[in-house]
Amino acid sequence: MVSDFAETKSLFQLPEGLVYLDGNSLGPLPKAAVARVSTMIRDEWGDMLISGWNSAGWMNQPARVGDRIGKLIGGPAGTVVVGDTLSIKVYQALAAALEINAGRKIILSDTGNFPSDLYMTEGLIKSLDKGHRLKLCAPEAVADYLTEDVAVLLLTEVDYKTGRLHDMHDLTRKAHAKGILTIWDLAHSAGALPVDVSAAEADFAVGCTYKYLNSGPGGPAFIYLAPRLANQVRPALSGWLGHEQPFAFDLEYRPGPGIERMRVGTPPIIQLAALEASLDIWDLVDMNDVRTKSSELSDLFIELVESGCPDLQLASPRDSRQRGSQVSFHFEHGHAAVKAMIDMGLIGDFRAPDIMRFGLTPLYIDAQDVNKAASIIEEVMAKRLWDNAEYFVQSTVT
Repeated sequence: MVSDFAETKSLFQLPEGLVYLDGNSLGPLPKAAVARVSTMIRDEWGDMLISGWNSAGWMNQPARVGDRIGKLIGGPAGTVVVGDTLSIKVYQALAAALEINAGRKIILSDTGNFPSDLYMTEGLIKSLDKGHRLKLCAPEAVADYLTEDVAVLLLTEVDYKTGRLHDMHDLTRKAHAKGILTIWDLAHSAGALPVDVSAAEADFAVGCTYKYLNSGPGGPAFIYLAPRLANQVRPALSGWLGHEQPFAFDLEYRPGPGIERMRVGTPPIIQLAALEASLDIWDLVDMNDVRTKSSELSDLFIELVESGCPDLQLASPRDSRQRGSQVSFHFEHGHAAVKAMIDMGLIGDFRAPDIMRFGLTPLYIDAQDVNKAASIIEEVMAKRLWDNAEYFVQSTVT
């Protein structure tokens, strides 16, 4: 398959004159999602009412969509399910892994991990009250901290701030050699680069769908469970839809088979319709082509920004093989600068204390967009357009 990125770009709704480099935070709207969601609401919810759970296949949709995501992350059919939020999926995976490795008390992560994952870990530790401890190390030092007292390695494959890329295969292999289970957060890698959880022998993987997978704000998360663990895992969140027979209405919980036991609450059917429309676009491309093109665009972006903006310091790895599909720069007044760029027609985002982030995905970003973005950044910096009192007012969402 030869990926046609001009075609995929035409399938997204992108406001005229705007360069959108924030798909690493919220993917843009696939045009087909409007009709898909409308049809679901009108013809399924509207006409079928509650019978849609059977007639429209709503009950099986989390598994069906999970299999489609599985193709993007190397998960065989029946190993991925969609629903709930990423924080819930982190909690599920971590609780299950700690129970399997019950004799160990250390959860290892790095200082570049997404704070929510660490918050969920701290909350679970307090709830369990069994002496577990979260240990953090520098991202580049993870391998040095893989010791035989570690129960679980919990990492986000692509650092949300810098875009730094962990080597999933190498770290998983080293973790397993020490008897450590692995949980990989794919929030910034699913849909951004080739992922193969099976080849890496990952134990668990989780991720959201509203970034590179374009399911829309608040879109559901997914969880992967390695087949070798599928019937060994005891779900800590024993939700109704993870029951072996939800409609038997037993008073005692019995976990469903395999990945089904990782379902918790009622699936968000409207949001799943939008996600399916987006996944249709992924059927048109090859992930290796996506990776090659995103690296080209990122390299071009770095070259242009550095040549025109000496005040900015690259925060991402320079080697495209060591980063995901985003580029970040340090700037003391990054929050104000990003606001100024938005007013100029370039949307990126800011992460404290001084990171300006820009996502580059070839599904809807091309070289022309990169050139325009770099030109806007250069103008904002050269003319100090960021030095405006209104830009220093902290936004609720940055």
